[in-house]
Amino acid sequence: MNLIEEAAKRLQELEQAGIRAPSVQRGPHSKAEIRDRAEPIPQQVARAVQPLPRTQAPEPERVEPRIDSGVAQTKATEANFRHIDLARLQAAGFITPAVHESKLLHEFRVIKRPLIANALGRGAAPVPHGNLIMVTSALPAEGKSFVSVNLAMSMALELDCRVLLVDADVLKPSIPHVLGIPRGKGLMDLLTESRLGFGDVLLHTNVERLTLTLAGTPHRGASELLASDAMTRLLHEVSNRYRDRIVIFDSPPLLATTESRVLATRMGQVVVVVEAERTTHGTLESALSTVESCPVVLTMLNKSRDEGSGSYYGYYRYGA
Repeated sequence: MNLIEEAAKRLQELEQAGIRAPSVQRGPHSKAEIRDRAEPIPQQVARAVQPLPRTQAPEPERVEPRIDSGVAQTKATEANFRHIDLARLQAAGFITPAVHESKLLHEFRVIKRPLIANALGRGAAPVPHGNLIMVTSALPAEGKSFVSVNLAMSMALELDCRVLLVDADVLKPSIPHVLGIPRGKGLMDLLTESRLGFGDVLLHTNVERLTLTLAGTPHRGASELLASDAMTRLLHEVSNRYRDRIVIFDSPPLLATTESRVLATRMGQVVVVVEAERTTHGTLESALSTVESCPVVLTMLNKSRDEGSGSYYGYYRYGA
């Protein structure tokens, strides 16, 4: 028997005799000492160091394709924006936001007041669809587009209304030429292409509170399209969706085509431009007879040489 076995046997005999052996002092590097003195591991650290189950390996982070919404928005804005050369327009004798005082500006202030009052429901009597205004003439080249643009510009200077200028002369559109902007999709495309919405042909401009809708692609059935149910729904939407929006239609001459006569039946107000010293009384009467269904009709004298009397006159007719 070796010494270790003899010592173990001796300790056993002492314990059986009721004698406790002295405790053994463990060294500083014993496993028991380390276990007794170990500080508890913080709970958050303990969770962090716990190994993940093999069946729950972390998934790789998903990276969605990034779409530059800023670029997309810029492209959409550029597609629905037309920059009007206001300096060129002013040089040609038109009203622009930079014109603060002129004889023409004063005359259009007088002309637009009753039209705005009827459009916004401030007139003496309510006018159905009063915010739909058609500008036309009896014959070609009497200045209807000149009046349409100046009326739209003058109304856009108002603080409590917005203006939409629609080039409804679908056979011979002149608004792009007057404003110096490119042609594009417009009214005719909206009536023939079901995928298009009104927002697709609504063009913003660098004139605050002025938007445009062009005539669009020429169509041989333009008169029928303007008389269609689709046009009725469109005008109803445009008239009722934005109560502060005044819509000005630059329309064909009344005695040259039938499109404006059809359009006049849907309007609340009609402005008939008359060229001074050219249009006869009989011609004017014939033109006015085609718009008798419109609640309000205003005739406006254009190209007058009489500086004292101004370049406008008019009358209103309520009812059918």
